[in-house]
Amino acid sequence: MTDSTFEAFRRAEALLAERRPLEALRELRVVLEAEPDQPNVHLLAGRAYLGSAQLNRAEEAFRKVVEMDPSDYYARFALGRTLQRQSRLPEALAQLRMAAAMNPTPEYQEALGEVSARLAVERDRPGREG
Repeated sequence: MTDSTFEAFRRAEALLAERRPLEALRELRVVLEAEPDQPNVHLLAGRAYLGSAQLNRAEEAFRKVVEMDPSDYYARFALGRTLQRQSRLPEALAQLRMAAAMNPTPEYQEALGEVSARLAVERDRPGREG
C-alpha cells in the first residue's frame, strides 16, 4: 500500500468507527481501486456497506474476503449476519456455523442461536409444508 492509500484506509477506518459509513466508502473508493487483492480492504468496505444497509454490496465484499481467505472467521460471521438481514437464513446459518466453529466467542454463538431458533420457528409454523 502506498502512503496515500494507507492514509485513505486509516481515514475510512476512523469514519466507520464514528458510524459514518458513507463517508468511509468515499475514502475507500481509491483504496479499492489501488489494492483490489487485499482482503482487509474488502472487509472494511463490507463493514461500511453493511453499516449503510447496502446489503448486496456487503455480501459481495464479504464473499470476496472469504474467497481470498477461507479461514477468515470474522468475514464469515459478517457474511452470515448480512445474509440474516436479507432473511436468507439457511445460508446465514452455514456461515455462522463455520465462524462459530473457528472462533467460538459468545457473540458468534449468540448469532448462531438466533438464526437456528428462527429457522426452527419457521419449520414448526402451522400450515408450512415440507
